[in-house]
Amino acid sequence: MEMDMGMGRVRTALITGGSRGIGAACARSLTKAGYRIIINYDRSDDAAEKLASELGCSTVRADVSDPDQVGRMFGEIGNVDILVCCAGVALSKLFTDTSHEEWRRVLAVNLDGTAYCCQAAIPHMVHEKDGRIITVSSIWGVTGASCETAYSASKAGVIGLTKALAKELGPSGITVNCIAPGVIDTDMNASLPPETLKELANETPLCRIGTPEEVAAAVRFLASEEAAFITGQVLGVTGGFVI
Repeated sequence: MEMDMGMGRVRTALITGGSRGIGAACARSLTKAGYRIIINYDRSDDAAEKLASELGCSTVRADVSDPDQVGRMFGEIGNVDILVCCAGVALSKLFTDTSHEEWRRVLAVNLDGTAYCCQAAIPHMVHEKDGRIITVSSIWGVTGASCETAYSASKAGVIGLTKALAKELGPSGITVNCIAPGVIDTDMNASLPPETLKELANETPLCRIGTPEEVAAAVRFLASEEAAFITGQVLGVTGGFVI
């Protein structure tokens, strides 16, 4: 079981967007590692409650793009030792066809939501001189992707936020790292045509699509004491898609 150094207590991890996909896999993985898990969700009530029942953990509803809801969420759950920012939305569309409302929604959830949750979690971590923040970007945040301009921009912003916070929070003993998944078998990618998924798998040196569990394993490592001297890094879980 993961214990807080010198305190003998179980560490608490909040996973945003934790009811499905990568977030749910992170909840399962960190539960097995002995962390106390809190699952944040917005719309997936049934999935969140089902997962919470499976893992014996708690849930909290909040739209992370709304700073007031984030504030209420942290007021309800209290302090956390580990923050995993998985909440995200995608948009596949030509940039010239992307409306202002669509652009703002993607940036609001993916980038603003990550920032709001970090702002709420940091004061306790600074006070304790300890903490782990793990953000989730994407390979498209590293390379950009045609017809996914808003998504790519938001995920690139997450990388910039991660690196800047790592420098700002390092003196307080807090590590801040980012996972940049490749093509992963999630609901977000399930809408892609089978031929597109096959092409993406063929473009991946390991010749397959990744799993949420493989991303969660990387998150679990970065949350652990073994990763105590790792900060400001972007870890690609891509099967070699981007090298």
